[in-house]
Amino acid sequence: MTIELEPRDRPGANARHVAMEGLFNVRDLGGYATVDGRTTRWRTLYRADGLNRAGEGDVERLLALGLRTVLDLRTHGEIEERGRFAADHVTLAYHHLPVLRDTWERWVDVAPDVDPVAFLAQRYEEMLDDGAAALAGALEVLADAEAYPAVFHCAAGKDRTGVLAAVVLGLLGVDDDTIATDYGLSKAAMASLVDWVRANVPEALDTMTDQPPAFLDAPPRAMHEVLQVVRTRFGSMAGYVGAIGVDDDVVAAVRANLLT
Repeated sequence: MTIELEPRDRPGANARHVAMEGLFNVRDLGGYATVDGRTTRWRTLYRADGLNRAGEGDVERLLALGLRTVLDLRTHGEIEERGRFAADHVTLAYHHLPVLRDTWERWVDVAPDVDPVAFLAQRYEEMLDDGAAALAGALEVLADAEAYPAVFHCAAGKDRTGVLAAVVLGLLGVDDDTIATDYGLSKAAMASLVDWVRANVPEALDTMTDQPPAFLDAPPRAMHEVLQVVRTRFGSMAGYVGAIGVDDDVVAAVRANLLT
């Protein structure tokens, strides 16, 4: 089956979200202006929620984007429990780059009334440290011009995916407000994901809705705080990736691949 992209899904049509059936947070990272007057390429790099949930129709739609590479940021346990993107028969490069050893609900004790901004900002700073090898590995993959179009994902497409998106966009020269706004787009997707679970996997609904609200929130201010932490600790996003072992030629290649 071949799926043609609708006009609303083409560059310039204000269609950052890519509509799917069982996925709710697939977004194009193209079209963002940089501080030096350039623009991120459309239809080149995507961020997404759990591609393991993609049914036949969603797989076909993803492949219609011309994908060559999948970067899976989930834990080993998540892959064992929930599987991975069901397109092994297609020539796709698959990279498992776990940003966390375990998902938060397994090791973080959170009060129901915790401030989501403080909670998430702290978790994301921890990801920058503990997930440094995975984030550096992702940039190594994205330095290869033959890797595109590419998509990176975690389970909800909000936290681990949000951190990698911030690293990439920051390296490209996208300003903090735009990075934080892009991150905040995940909030609506979380509501859609809960609705999908309620309709399709009701036995898992309690597990999701019993989590502290901070787990499902995506306040742009949390991402702003993390970006400020990066600036304070490393001077810039380039300083951060240099500190985790990413060479300048890798950064230059990522920029060449993703900027117009």
